[in-house]
Amino acid sequence: MRTVHEVSRMTGVSIRTLQYYDKIGLLHPAEYTESGYRLYDDTALEKLQQILLFRELEFPLKDIKQIIESPDFDKSKALEQQIALLTLKKEHIENLIDLARGLKAMGVNHLMDFEPFDTSKIDEYAAQAKASWGKTPEYREYEEKSKGRTAEESAMLSEQMMGIFAEFGAIRSEDPSSTAAQALVKKLQDFISEHFYTCSDEILYGLGTMYAGGGDFTINIDKHAGEGTAEFVYQAIKTYCKK
Repeated sequence: MRTVHEVSRMTGVSIRTLQYYDKIGLLHPAEYTESGYRLYDDTALEKLQQILLFRELEFPLKDIKQIIESPDFDKSKALEQQIALLTLKKEHIENLIDLARGLKAMGVNHLMDFEPFDTSKIDEYAAQAKASWGKTPEYREYEEKSKGRTAEESAMLSEQMMGIFAEFGAIRSEDPSSTAAQALVKKLQDFISEHFYTCSDEILYGLGTMYAGGGDFTINIDKHAGEGTAEFVYQAIKTYCKK
């Protein structure tokens, strides 16, 4: 057990913040001493770590509370998505640093580039991740469609979906707006709607950002279908959804 002072020193979270987390029901201590002092065990510290990761990603406290208290909350899956989001943030910051260095070297009149300020990819991925952590209609539909599905059937669906990505990989040197690429986006959207959940254009775009987000999705797609396929899929989806 660690006292609130020890936890504060260890984590850098102020005592006042820890007290506030307790007050709003976000993070309760494991127990209290007879004198009323808060004591935290390893389980509480693990939960605090999750909270801090979400805070680093600028999630509101009320959203964090809802997410980690959900009976469907998968810590392993959440960590993968947090890694992907943090990677996107890292790339965003690196792009801003490169822009600032360019401005310093060449002057503002030579670098009228505002793309590094664009956070839409991060925002879309975060929205999609939030949806997967909550009881959205799409999540409920997914649960219903996957109910009773055997491991072999799930593996077959994954293989079929990877087959679609392989088709993307075969044409990844083409323009993402080409007829062939756009037809594959429609094929992917229909496949997801048929076997998992209704895949609206908004959800499809969110998935596209996940595919190209630099995490496990990107690695698996590129490993199966060729380097650069995940980014090509994202660009094709972006065109399809008119983003």
